Amino acid sequence: MGADLWLVAGLGNPGPAYASHRHNVGHMVLDELARRTGATFSGPRAGGARAVIAEARLGTLPGGAPGPRVVLAKPATYMNVSGGPVSGVAKYYGVEPDHVVVVHDELDIPFGEVRLKLGGGEGGHNGLRDVSKALGTRDYVRVRCGIGRPPGRMDAADFVLKDFSSVERTDVPFLLDDAADAVEALVHEGLVAAQRRFHGPR
Repeated sequence: MGADLWLVAGLGNPGPAYASHRHNVGHMVLDELARRTGATFSGPRAGGARAVIAEARLGTLPGGAPGPRVVLAKPATYMNVSGGPVSGVAKYYGVEPDHVVVVHDELDIPFGEVRLKLGGGEGGHNGLRDVSKALGTRDYVRVRCGIGRPPGRMDAADFVLKDFSSVERTDVPFLLDDAADAVEALVHEGLVAAQRRFHGPR
């Protein structure tokens, strides 16, 4: 459906009980992108894929023309089976893995920081592992939203399934804004330019 089309998938768990958990930051970033573009999520309608979908133009090009076409997708399954929905939406829209962007929480990045990378391992992230398996490749772009490591001896699996702390909640909007900016920079300028912008001192 066009080489300029991007699929941006935000990982998380479905339902209001999980909505504000650290593990759901991918969903939160997709909500911010939808807000910016005026898009509304609906579905599932992408070939029956278990995801809610919104189609949009992201940002504007120089001269004011509409930005790149994107499909925003939030899997409607639990995190560890995210791959089927992401793969299903990609196949329905004819999006190749090099135009798939997965937005997710990242324990190994300090809270509030955003990093981008192409391919590589999943670092124990079950959602990413399932996406890689379903796509048949690790060569898709990840927008990694830093949530930091759990305090003390708290298990990582418990940490990601908790709300952000009261101190963190003040800065969560900035994290979501930066991650949404990173997605926009990626689809407008390419990965290397986006990495330069978000990986250096800010």
